[in-house]
Amino acid sequence: MTTAAEAAQGEPEFLFPDVYAFVSDYLAQVLRRRLNGSVATWCPRWWEHPEAGARLSALWLAFEHLRHDTALGMSTWWLHHADPHLRVLMDPDVGPFAACSPKDGHTAYPFDPLPVDPRPS
Repeated sequence: MTTAAEAAQGEPEFLFPDVYAFVSDYLAQVLRRRLNGSVATWCPRWWEHPEAGARLSALWLAFEHLRHDTALGMSTWWLHHADPHLRVLMDPDVGPFAACSPKDGHTAYPFDPLPVDPRPS
């Protein structure tokens, strides 16, 4: 996962030093949802899910970039970044956390990676 130092070379300082701080100190504090497993779900060990790590890292970096746009930055972030990613992440049927539970925790191996045939030589 990307760190602030890697992503911010020559750019304004980041508000959150890494994706972990962004999720725990911002996203988890701002989002208030009914996590009942039928409408939405979450995994408290989200970093154990490669797709979640990639999506949340993308959300963090987009947030850090767009927060400097005082006119439309945060609206753009919510509508075009957070909402679509969170819909996928929190989908209780097909999202990466579908086998996990906010109460019962992480399932170690919920799903296999996508099947891929070897590349032809």
